[in-house]
Amino acid sequence: MKIGELAHRAGVGIDTVRYYEKEGLLPRAQRLASGYRVYDPQDLRRLQFVRRAKALGFTLPEIRDLLALSAHRDDDMASMKAAATEKLADVQAKIAELTRIREGLETLVASCPGHGALGQCPILNALAEDAP
Repeated sequence: MKIGELAHRAGVGIDTVRYYEKEGLLPRAQRLASGYRVYDPQDLRRLQFVRRAKALGFTLPEIRDLLALSAHRDDDMASMKAAATEKLADVQAKIAELTRIREGLETLVASCPGHGALGQCPILNALAEDAP
């Protein structure tokens, strides 16, 4: 299949396919005499793997590591679980940080009447305070 069909079937843009190929997440495509790239079903499966991993928050370097692990299907799955566990811990830390930020913003928004002199705004004053 050509790059447009691959991109369409995987649900990504053509530029994404080219980028992933350049970054080594997809193998270099074979080329026809006309110069068109040609991909096979295995490339589609690999691209779908990358897309799903990306949707779960894995970075491209992490996805590269996952792809390397997935190439050894007979190995023990402990390393794959460790990678997913590490990503989960990272996501949980981000959620905790975002929760802290949300609570801080909720407090600031609730403390501001939304009218009056800006110099009396509790949000502005809280942001302008010197940190201890």
